[in-house]
Amino acid sequence: MKTSDFDYDLPESFIAQTPVEPRDSSRLLVLHRDTGQIEHRIFRQVGKYLRKGDLLVLNETRVIPARIYARKETGGRVELLLLRCEDELTWICLVGGKGLRVGIKLILETSSLTNSNKASNQDTKKASNQDTNESFETGSFKIQAEIIEALEGSERRIRFNVPVEPFFSQVGNVPLPPYIHEKLSDPERYQTVYAREPGSAAAPTAGLHFTPPLIKELQEQGVRIAYVTLHVGLDTFAPVMENNPREHKIHTEWCELSQATADIINETRDSGGRVIAVGTTSVRTLETAGSDKRDAIRPYIGPTSLFILPGYQFNVVDAMLTNFHLPKSTLIMLVSAFAQREQILETYEIAKRAGYRFFSFGDAMLIL
Repeated sequence: MKTSDFDYDLPESFIAQTPVEPRDSSRLLVLHRDTGQIEHRIFRQVGKYLRKGDLLVLNETRVIPARIYARKETGGRVELLLLRCEDELTWICLVGGKGLRVGIKLILETSSLTNSNKASNQDTKKASNQDTNESFETGSFKIQAEIIEALEGSERRIRFNVPVEPFFSQVGNVPLPPYIHEKLSDPERYQTVYAREPGSAAAPTAGLHFTPPLIKELQEQGVRIAYVTLHVGLDTFAPVMENNPREHKIHTEWCELSQATADIINETRDSGGRVIAVGTTSVRTLETAGSDKRDAIRPYIGPTSLFILPGYQFNVVDAMLTNFHLPKSTLIMLVSAFAQREQILETYEIAKRAGYRFFSFGDAMLIL
């Protein structure tokens, strides 16, 4: 197996820059794995391929405004991309800028933070207990940070002088994927309509096609809905650089499958229904929880570094909804494990000829 086996040519014109309106008016390519048959639909017609007793599993993670701009004490501008919260003050970040070594202190760029719009007196008390520079100067509240550890590549461990999450509305920006160059007028369009659990650096984009009326219609049809959480990291955009994909180190992400969701999955399987994962993040969560190959799925909470490549035997997922993925990415490798690699690449070529839109704001694919 070579990483180049998962490459394909994609002119930039195929990369969707903006989402369609309404959400469920995107296109849907349906691939039947057993026969190779392909059908072209509109996403709101997805119910035609679902049966009473089937279960849709949705990832309810919510994208945080994780891109933050700051300045070093010497004046140089820095970009921070928050990846993972370790405690209320400490984050693992990707950093952009020069000379970002241990001990460097940063002041976040804010939109007029003052004493009167602090998150709470509790936050102020926490700030005053930290060993930092003065947080209040001439009536202006400063959020500060210090690089406390250099990690791999451009990753750094950073400690803030106050919990930064309450101030996201003043300092944070939604981190759109690097291939999207158009400004997003409504940041909520990069959230699913059911996003509830903050923590992702990127959206679980297969879920962006759903609307509340469509979800209600599917439930009235007898399709059940269950939720998992996987906080998406930036590895979702990273191409595999090693020639042998088995040598690629996939980023660890945090996920949770509750007891309630485990119960619904087990009931669905016992009654002959299908478990249909919405997005590769739901796939990874389900398969992580089912990795012990027991007859019954058990709840799971914790990290996952599951890397699904062709040859993997799926234990939980019977069908999946997904978007069209980047060449040589871990995501196209995952869908190539669910269907045949040659079948996926041939389907992508058909999608290109039919004018489908690719990547995060693009069209959807149902693999049965």
